[in-house]
Amino acid sequence: MPSPRRYPRTARLNEVMLEVLADALERLSDPRLGFVTFTGVDVNRDLSRAIVYYSTLGGTSVASSKTNPEATAAALESAGSHLRGVLGREVRVKNVPKLVFTQDPAIASGERIETILREIRERDGDEDSGEDR
Repeated sequence: MPSPRRYPRTARLNEVMLEVLADALERLSDPRLGFVTFTGVDVNRDLSRAIVYYSTLGGTSVASSKTNPEATAAALESAGSHLRGVLGREVRVKNVPKLVFTQDPAIASGERIETILREIRERDGDEDSGEDR
């Protein structure tokens, strides 16, 4: 009798697809995809659709300030059929799911939390220095 799986098939497929897509992304030569990273894949239960989460490098550097979210989204959409083909060759599934690309909301949430914490630290630092006077 086969041993039971430790985690469901979709979770395993999510991990495999993320690895294959990340490797394929490195080989793409579209300049609009400058600093894109795939952060996660979420395949639905019937394996017909996969949401691919991505993030772009943000910050104050000159190169990252040229990152255009609309151009990145368009580049990923245009590369979708190629990436789906790569998945079809690399992953053993009967039907390769349709890829839907969306920016990872966790990245924006993390940046917002960092900003709030920084503001709190600065405010507390200002109050502490005012008490010494």
